[in-house]
Amino acid sequence: MSFEDLGLSPEILKAISECGYTEPTPIQAKAIPPILMTRDVLGLAQTGTGKTASFILPMIEVLAGGQAKARMPRSLVLAPTRELAAQVADNFDQYGKYLKLNKALLVGGESVMEQKKVLDKGVDVLIATPGRLLDLFERGSILLNDIKILVIDEADRMLDMGFIPDIEKIIAMVPPLRQTLLFSATMPKEIKGLADKLLSNPKEVSVAPPASPAETVRQSLVWTPKNRKRDTLNEIIKQEDVKNAFVFCNRKRDIDGLAEWLTKKGYSVAPLHGDMPQTKRYETLERFKAGKVTLLICSDVAARGLDVAGMSHVFNYDVPMHADDYIHRIGRTGRAGMKGTAFTLAATGGDDIKFVKSIEYLIKKPLPVEKLGAGKQAPQKQAPQKQAAQKQDTQQKKPPQKQERRVSEKKAQPETQPKKSRDVSQKSVPKNQDKVQGDDVAGFGDEVPDFFGR
Repeated sequence: MSFEDLGLSPEILKAISECGYTEPTPIQAKAIPPILMTRDVLGLAQTGTGKTASFILPMIEVLAGGQAKARMPRSLVLAPTRELAAQVADNFDQYGKYLKLNKALLVGGESVMEQKKVLDKGVDVLIATPGRLLDLFERGSILLNDIKILVIDEADRMLDMGFIPDIEKIIAMVPPLRQTLLFSATMPKEIKGLADKLLSNPKEVSVAPPASPAETVRQSLVWTPKNRKRDTLNEIIKQEDVKNAFVFCNRKRDIDGLAEWLTKKGYSVAPLHGDMPQTKRYETLERFKAGKVTLLICSDVAARGLDVAGMSHVFNYDVPMHADDYIHRIGRTGRAGMKGTAFTLAATGGDDIKFVKSIEYLIKKPLPVEKLGAGKQAPQKQAPQKQAAQKQDTQQKKPPQKQERRVSEKKAQPETQPKKSRDVSQKSVPKNQDKVQGDDVAGFGDEVPDFFGR
């Protein structure tokens, strides 16, 4: 199947072609046709399969024939994080550049006044995080009664971040007669219940079992003492061909320290976490995408929605505490059919053992254990014949050397003591000696005392 077969307009097809895409991914091929038919869609697919384009492309097609009013957007895309919202906005700019459609990006950390100005001009697509959207709505800066398409992206992440109450508030603000699209990589029962409330006779599309990692990602588990994690990470990076990589930490306070340590080791490193100013975060991401930074040390804020072309590696410096996050983390590599590698460093003691078991239970198979590393220096690779020769040489040479040394020392010592002999004639027996050894005869010999008489 090609994009032409999906019924998209020439303007959109031209933009897709310029991005280098020729065929839709499975989720795009299954989701775009029902969306163009204005049906509600429940999309289930692992991260990195093209979910964003699967709703952005048909949205652009549907909205191309209308015009937006001031402060009344025609469609709404809700995303859990600022990074994911920015990624959706970038995709909209790429695919809709030949159509006269406007967008607004409403996220925290940006000027509210600037966002109001964009809304006053009228926007076709509103891309927002729940918190900033509710803030502007309460200020009276936006109206949602003209929403025709509502998209909830990464719904399971919305649940994890506690956004479900905000989602329910927003749902009450939009018209009941609308098209609703809900996409998620995993589908816990809470999200399934929310989907049943929001969607009307939805078309369910699924291209992979929920919570399954992409087959293009090579997964490895490395056990290491907790106090050697940094050294182990350094050893793995040295033995791998790392072009660019995410290094995930569970705690924000660990990110800066690890980034500083890796910088001292000579790597091109930058930290990324939620406490950084928004402008600094955007700047860091742009440097990383441009190849000016090799290792991006980050928290799970970067695990969703960041699509960096050709990501070679993902390193879980900390085992994720939630098994679902493992799927999203390693999904940053091995995207769009390319090969990727994911290493997870697990401490040999503590909670990491149960976290690993939780991941293995979720993906229904054990994580492959990497034999190299695990806190040990990786051996130099040698040919099998050379290794065998060295082993044989070691076994044969060392013992003979010790034996020769002992023999030479023995030969060098003079024979100071004569050998014992049992020949009595060669022995000198003192007179009047009544204690003899061996076969000596006891008695007086030829010298008989006078008192015996003769």
